[in-house]
Amino acid sequence: MNGRGGGERTVVAVVYNPVRVDVLRVRAAVEAAAAAAEAERHPEGIELLWLETTPEDGGQAQVRAALDRGASLVLAAGGDGTVRAVAEALRDSDAALALIPAGTGNLLARNLGVPFSSVESACAVAFAGETRPIDLGIATAHRPDGGSTEHVFLVMAGVGIDAAMIAGARPELKRRFGWLAYVDAAFRALPTTSKVRIRFRLDGGHERSAHVSTILIANCGALPGNMELIPDAAIDDGVLDVAILQPATVFGWLAIWRKVTWENRVLRKSALGRRIIRFTDRAVRTRLSYLRGATVQLEVDAPEPFELDGDAFGDIVAIDLRVDERALLVRVPALPER
Repeated sequence: MNGRGGGERTVVAVVYNPVRVDVLRVRAAVEAAAAAAEAERHPEGIELLWLETTPEDGGQAQVRAALDRGASLVLAAGGDGTVRAVAEALRDSDAALALIPAGTGNLLARNLGVPFSSVESACAVAFAGETRPIDLGIATAHRPDGGSTEHVFLVMAGVGIDAAMIAGARPELKRRFGWLAYVDAAFRALPTTSKVRIRFRLDGGHERSAHVSTILIANCGALPGNMELIPDAAIDDGVLDVAILQPATVFGWLAIWRKVTWENRVLRKSALGRRIIRFTDRAVRTRLSYLRGATVQLEVDAPEPFELDGDAFGDIVAIDLRVDERALLVRVPALPER
C-alpha cells in the first residue's frame, strides 16, 4: 500500500454494516493494524475514514465519498451484500478492496483465503497482505415487466432451487446459525420446487436447452460447508464456469453432495484419487455437468427468482452474464517468503 506522495497521509476507508459487525471490535482491530502498518511502512501516517452503510445504500455512495477523499484502500466490513456493493463501486478504480467478513457465507473471503473467523487476522491481511487483481462477473437481469438492471457479482449467480432456497432462508436462523440456515431452506424447498426449463448460449454460440434443478454461473467455485462446487474455477482466468445440476431423485442429490464435498476437495488432489474418479464419475456427470464461457445468455419460460452471491435479486425472464477481466484489486494473504 503506497502513500499518496509528498509526505501526505495514506487514506484508508472502512465501509461497515453496523447490523452485521461488532463495531467496537472492528474499530479496535483496524486501529491496531493501522498503527502497526504506520510503524513498519507508513511513517507519513494513515488517515482512517469510517463510513456506515444504511438500509438505503449498502456501500456504493460511501465508497464514492472515500475515493473523493483520496482513499487507496477500502475495507468492507459486513456480509456478502456489503462486499458486493463496495466492489461494484471500486470497479476499475486504482483503490484496493480488503475484507473484514461478517456474513452468512463470506463467499469471496473463502475463495481468496482471507480469514473469516477472526477480525484481527482479517485486518492484518488488509494492511499487510498483497494486492491481487481479480475478475468481476456482470449480470444484466431482464425483468418480467420489460425492464433490466445490471449488477456485479463476485462469486456466482444462480437460477433454480438455489435462488428459491436463498429467498426462503429464515432471517432468524441466518443470524444464529449462518450458512446452515440455507440447509434448512433447501430441505423445505426441495419437495415443492420443480425443474426449470432453460435455454442458454455460451460465447454467442448455438442455443442449448435443458430441464434443470439449478444452474450456477460462477466466477470462483468454493462454497461454505467444505463444498468445492467447481474445482477448476479461477477468479482471474477471464471466463465464467457453469454448473448445471439435474438430479432425478434424492439419490442424485446425494451423489452431487458426495462429489462436491469429497471428490472435488479430496480425491482429485492425488493421481490415485483422479483414477478413482474416472472409474466412478460417469453416473454423476448426468446429474452435475460443467461448461465454460466468457459470456452466458440464459432464458426461462416463466419468471424465475435469481440470486447473486447468496442474496435474492427478484425474478427474471432472461439474464446475460459476462466477465470484466481483472476489474477489481483485492488484498489477499501474503505468500510466505522462501
